[in-house]
Amino acid sequence: MPSKTGVVPSERVVSIDALRGFDMFWIIGGGIFFERLFHWLGTPFFEALARQLRHSAWNGFTFEDLIFPLFLFIVGVVMPFSLTKRLDRGDSRNSLYRHIIIRTLVLFFLGLIFNDLLDFKFSEMRYAGVLQRIALCYFFTALIVMNTRIKGQVLWAAGLMIFYWAIMKLVPVPGHGAGMLTPEGNLSSFIDQHFLPGRFCCFKYGDNEGILSTIPAIATCLLGVLSGHWVRSSASALKKVLYLFGAGIACLVCGLIWNIFFPINKLIWTSSYVLFAGGWSLLLLGVSYWLIDIRGYRTWAFPLVIIGLNPITIYVAQGLFDFSVIATIFVHGFIDSMGDFKGIFMALCVLAVKWLFLYFLYRQKLFLKV
Repeated sequence: MPSKTGVVPSERVVSIDALRGFDMFWIIGGGIFFERLFHWLGTPFFEALARQLRHSAWNGFTFEDLIFPLFLFIVGVVMPFSLTKRLDRGDSRNSLYRHIIIRTLVLFFLGLIFNDLLDFKFSEMRYAGVLQRIALCYFFTALIVMNTRIKGQVLWAAGLMIFYWAIMKLVPVPGHGAGMLTPEGNLSSFIDQHFLPGRFCCFKYGDNEGILSTIPAIATCLLGVLSGHWVRSSASALKKVLYLFGAGIACLVCGLIWNIFFPINKLIWTSSYVLFAGGWSLLLLGVSYWLIDIRGYRTWAFPLVIIGLNPITIYVAQGLFDFSVIATIFVHGFIDSMGDFKGIFMALCVLAVKWLFLYFLYRQKLFLKV
């Protein structure tokens, strides 16, 4: 029953864990497995599906381009539950600020370790990264959530997207001029080249988790926050789903329109990309929430929930440890006889080992909460 405060009592929304697990599934090996499988099947249809599991070279959008913004979106979805819950139980604002700062620093430090900090080759390491961007987006989004109401959060999300579009289009880049959105001529790349030390990923002229492009990524997180407020509200289940679907379609349309003037591009995280990826994220959240939390179909989602409960753990672990070593112990005696299917089967085995590792942590009630 809805509470008198107008929100549903804070119980865990399983669909959020499942959606996070669905997202992480592709990161921990699902993408490799299906890409190999689609190539092995070899028909034009499956080759087209395989291309969806690779990032766009520059402008454009594939399924693979959805993975990271979907995770940031989910980080935002959780905030109306987690931050408000702690305030409701009497935690002081100062304690929440300490929690936000500590979580940010831990995530950022884990990102540096993932990027080979412990090799001590500081001039060669990558300072930007996935966990670093998650940390920064979490930090700034949490501050906005702590200090604004929903209307203010809408204005912040819109303002960040418009601000990023304006500076990318209007600020001149030395040697290229204003409004250039080529890999070498855009403002985001220019700033990375001059202010971001170390090596870049994943294009030559800048980093795809670089300095300036973190600004619209915060807007991605805020879209999740706004969705989380709605899921947590006292509205009927049907209204919640219709809102998520309606908002998702609206974001897709707006993203496609903005794409005409500011192309959808993951590498520099354009504002049209924020809206287009946010639209798909809203639709996926709507489907997940309807199936799992409203219709009660939870059994099929259990494997995804296991992944979704420990996403940072498996992301860092697979960067520091080669899980194929364990898989090889069990399959080395026969896998060489599998011919062209060897790579596909090995990818499946590695994915299974990672899932079993997470299942063990789940059974032991061990969760990395940063």
